Amino acid sequence: MAPLITPRHTSTEVEEEAEEKSVTEAAALSPRLIYEVIRRDGEEELARSKRSLIWSGVAAGMMISLSLLGEAIFRTYLPDTTYRYLFENLGYSFGFLAVIMGRMQLFTENTITTVLPVIQERTMKGVLSLLRLWAIVLSANVIGAFAVAALFVFTSALPPELMPAIEALSHHATGMPANESFWRAIPAGVIVALIVWMLPQANESAFFLILTFTWLIAAGDFTHIVAGSVEMAVLLWQGSLGLEQAIFGFFLPVLSGNIIGGTVIFTLVAWGQVRDDVEKGAR
Repeated sequence: MAPLITPRHTSTEVEEEAEEKSVTEAAALSPRLIYEVIRRDGEEELARSKRSLIWSGVAAGMMISLSLLGEAIFRTYLPDTTYRYLFENLGYSFGFLAVIMGRMQLFTENTITTVLPVIQERTMKGVLSLLRLWAIVLSANVIGAFAVAALFVFTSALPPELMPAIEALSHHATGMPANESFWRAIPAGVIVALIVWMLPQANESAFFLILTFTWLIAAGDFTHIVAGSVEMAVLLWQGSLGLEQAIFGFFLPVLSGNIIGGTVIFTLVAWGQVRDDVEKGAR
């Protein structure tokens, strides 16, 4: 009996199959599917216990201090050149990489993640759950930021040569007029929401996605409520920033801008592009 001969694929067929696979994978996550991934993440976050949210939020507030620390290290040790600014702002990405890839609770991520399920359900219970989560996570982030700022100011945890750069960066971040802090917070809110929207599709490139876009926040001199809270806390612990200026000149304007950028602008636009598909599928 003659042996069966399995036909081999030609090189052209192999190339076509590989191309088809690449196209399929690239198109795998449509806007509708990206929305669904983020919505489910949001539902999980809204269902988490208060204790889990608090500890995760405190951890995020502490780890985001790596942004200030990274910038300060680069500013201190890099040569004083015209392009140093671009390199030192890479340090700003360190805290976001730790927090986002470590799946910790960062307030500005929640301006899109937990808002999407609430927009779809549109119930008072959902709105109250959202506001509860925002209050817990933001408070926990600030507590973590103040804790690590106290470590910087009151202990010898950092080499003394880093403190001048930390203080200079902190004065710059909190020293803008309130209206300027507000407007510069809007792009930061949009960028963080954009990162969250792109992450489900990023896969192996997630590291570089976060690195690039959070660098853009620093290089663009935009303001971020949690990273900026570390800088605010440093100056408050030192007594070189008044409480009124800290709250009304920095914290509230930046918080408002981040919410507007992340929720009112980006999230509503993202919802708009998938709304018809979502509501059609729900029928």
